[in-house]
Amino acid sequence: MTINILGQEYDIRETDAKKDTHLADCDGYCDGYGKIVRINNDYNENHPDSISDFQSYKKRIMRHEIIHAFFEESGLKKYQTDELIVEWIANQFPKLEKIFKQAGAL
Repeated sequence: MTINILGQEYDIRETDAKKDTHLADCDGYCDGYGKIVRINNDYNENHPDSISDFQSYKKRIMRHEIIHAFFEESGLKKYQTDELIVEWIANQFPKLEKIFKQAGAL
């Protein structure tokens, strides 16, 4: 899938660490130079760290990586690598969207 982030096309794909070694130590990443977002879809429900709702988790990871891309494309590179603020926005966005809709702010 391709999405447009502030005028730049980003290729978003789900893959696994066997095909993309960048995913060996993470659940996803954003490459601002290559304009790509990758989400790790290597899921093993028998793994001790498995997540009960993997689909929701993948959506959160995708939001997280897209936020990185927005910071990259908006010229806010200082924040592009700030995991705390990126994670906060990714986690709070569904709540923000709900409130914005309720308030008629969208």
